[in-house]
Amino acid sequence: MPDLKDWQDAVGGFVPRPAFEDYAAKYADYAKMQRRDGIIEIALHTRGGPVTADESWFATHNAWGQLWQEVGNDPDNEVLILTGTGDAWYRTAAATAQEQSDRLVRAQLPDDHAYEHVYYDGTKLLENLVFAIDIPTIAVINGPSAAHTEIALLCDITLAADTATIIDPHFAVGVAPGDGQQLTLQELLGAKRAAYHLYTGEPIDAHTALQLGLVNEVLPADRILTRARELAELIAAKPRTTRRLTHAIAQRPWKRRLVDDLGFGLAHEMFGIAALPKPR
Repeated sequence: MPDLKDWQDAVGGFVPRPAFEDYAAKYADYAKMQRRDGIIEIALHTRGGPVTADESWFATHNAWGQLWQEVGNDPDNEVLILTGTGDAWYRTAAATAQEQSDRLVRAQLPDDHAYEHVYYDGTKLLENLVFAIDIPTIAVINGPSAAHTEIALLCDITLAADTATIIDPHFAVGVAPGDGQQLTLQELLGAKRAAYHLYTGEPIDAHTALQLGLVNEVLPADRILTRARELAELIAAKPRTTRRLTHAIAQRPWKRRLVDDLGFGLAHEMFGIAALPKPR
């Protein structure tokens, strides 16, 4: 039996899929990538260090949502490992809650630009991770986070460094929590415990996250990526169809949750940002 590519070439008419070398270069400013035996590793970064919520955050959100599409559309990817860079998963450049709130107001975009770069990019950031990637996913929360651990929680398996934290910071800076972290907390913690963390913004440390069922394993930071690779190799050893169908089963609850709650939450968050008082 000819292999799939030979058959496609013989039949003709197929549009080429994305090539790893092309999108690795295209998104190099936002993610460092490597692939071995079908296991693709993506380390998210800002200027070579931990992802930072600074003036580049619009572009970062836009890039990640598109990157997930290309990763999912490359048939040579078999298992995804997604992690951060350095000693933190995600940092904020603003020092105080008021500075963060003021930055959100200054970042408001007029008319259709707000739709394109807040609502559209905000939904595709998570929708494309869940709906466009059909291979098993392993997230590594490599350290403390100021936001966006929902990306890691949406993966099939989530590992956390013993220094990691999970937090939803929105309410603390005067914004309704609706862009995704809230729905992962509601799904995994339940409504009551999630509401407490949404209101208080209290960080959840790695060992507590393990006890609460937010993550699967906690390891020292210098060992966690090795463990992710072990799991990826274990998964990759199984038949390709089995892997992909198991991923579909694992992701089914998240697909339902995103359909039900993501647009609702993000629209409420955007309205709340629009209603914030102007910076003094």
